Amino acid sequence: MKAPAPTILSTVSMPFIDDWVLALRGLCTEAQLASFLERSGLAPDPKRPMTRVTLDQLVRLYQIAAVETGDEMMGLWSRPIRPRALQHLLTSVREAASLPSALYRFSTFWNLLLDDYQFKLTESGNCLQLALHPCGEVPVQRFGHMLILKLAHGLLSWLAGHEVPVICVNFAFARPDFAGDYAVIFPAPVQFGTPVTAISFDPARLGPPQARSGSDLADFLKNAPRDWIFTSSYEHTQSLRVRAFLLRSHWVDCTLADAAQALNMTPRTLMRRLDRDGTSFQAIKDGLRRDIAIRDLQAGHKSIEEISQDVGFSAAANFHRAFLRWTDATPSAYRKPRG
Repeated sequence: MKAPAPTILSTVSMPFIDDWVLALRGLCTEAQLASFLERSGLAPDPKRPMTRVTLDQLVRLYQIAAVETGDEMMGLWSRPIRPRALQHLLTSVREAASLPSALYRFSTFWNLLLDDYQFKLTESGNCLQLALHPCGEVPVQRFGHMLILKLAHGLLSWLAGHEVPVICVNFAFARPDFAGDYAVIFPAPVQFGTPVTAISFDPARLGPPQARSGSDLADFLKNAPRDWIFTSSYEHTQSLRVRAFLLRSHWVDCTLADAAQALNMTPRTLMRRLDRDGTSFQAIKDGLRRDIAIRDLQAGHKSIEEISQDVGFSAAANFHRAFLRWTDATPSAYRKPRG
């Protein structure tokens, strides 16, 4: 199940992965960690700080770290998750007769491996909830909680052959400053500070599983986590629907009125709904400009002047100022290294 082009343009903030980097520090030396980050395109440079992480960088770091640390969850849980665990998980869930059954297999698999948490799968009315319960007083690893819930969602979507709808996602930690990054990951409203970390589905909307071959399984493993960590759904918030419209259009010249007309509502209604999402039309457009610019800067095929024009700036100096405002870094900080 390949993600569409709009997903590739999504980025998350560096603080979003800080917990992950901290976990990696417990598995390797500082020299090894520096190597992981450099090979992933995330090497820190005090003179040229990077504040956004692309899907490609996140995928590279996962694929390097999971292999070279010998822990497929890279220190995110108290017990190492040995190589080929994900392969055994996929082998188990693809034999499930239904998607709820696949979720049950997912929970029992992880309950055999995790010491500090246990999954509980419950169904009540129109809600099938997979919840992660702590075994005593244990610290919450924010990136670990995100990753394991997204793996559950990604596996269900792989089995269904399409991205499975999610009712809501809950996290048992306080709302972080980078809370907006979770909208890039999960196609559902996200709540923080709840008693347990959980993801909820409507059983009536899950549908039947599709037959998955050995080659399908191999492709999923080879691409991990590309096919499951960033959502391809743009249905859960108004802001992502606007972003999807812009990506399909001549977005540089699009206005709020254009987006409202495409979404069959008045500009006032769209403004109100975006405000409810904690954003605005201009903020969405600027976020798209930022992510397109980051993509092209890292590709290294265009000059900064060309990129500034592509994203709607008549002068490179204006682009520099805007990019600094968006990312707290200069465009050169995201430039692909030469040689």
